[in-house]
Amino acid sequence: MTKYEILKSLVDLGIVAVIRGKSLSVLKETISAIKAGGINAIEITTTVPNADILISELANDDELIVGAGTVLDAVTARLCIMRGASFIVSPQFSLEVAKMCNLYNVLYVPGVATPSEIVEAMEAGCSLLKLFPSSNFSPSIIKDFLGPFPQSSFMPTGGISLENVGEWIKEGSSLVGVGGVLTKGAKTGDYKSVENTARLFLEEVKRNR
Repeated sequence: MTKYEILKSLVDLGIVAVIRGKSLSVLKETISAIKAGGINAIEITTTVPNADILISELANDDELIVGAGTVLDAVTARLCIMRGASFIVSPQFSLEVAKMCNLYNVLYVPGVATPSEIVEAMEAGCSLLKLFPSSNFSPSIIKDFLGPFPQSSFMPTGGISLENVGEWIKEGSSLVGVGGVLTKGAKTGDYKSVENTARLFLEEVKRNR
């Protein structure tokens, strides 16, 4: 799929599962549970050991949209793209990463937190912006940003919970990124809890659109 098709698929779903951890076996079980709960957009952070190998394995699953997160530089971006990542996410904006992603026609989602950062990212061709960390803001910031930047799309990430995800969507977020709250059950081997939480998040997103 092209980066625009990936963007549409992510927005249509409304949520990206952000995956962190140390054990590949636990991560794979967690991802299977998230998928069973209806979320098929997975962001593997590069803080995961051998993240590129995991991305390569998951990219073979036609039912998943697999991206790489916490990408800080162009070298890492290219490695993940070569391994099959369909989108690249950063906690900050990097012009070099943007250029690399544009070169390979891959969606780049940089982190932003100010109007200046939004403009810089948009000028580099970024169609979806990661508001990070969203825990520093109230959901109304989305409406505030959409006032001067109605052509932008936002994915708040960090601090998104079942209690507040509806407000983030109501205020105009195109989708959300969810990590620890979604995968919490995996710490105790309760993958059914992970599956159920994924399903609840999807229901909240759909209900508030």
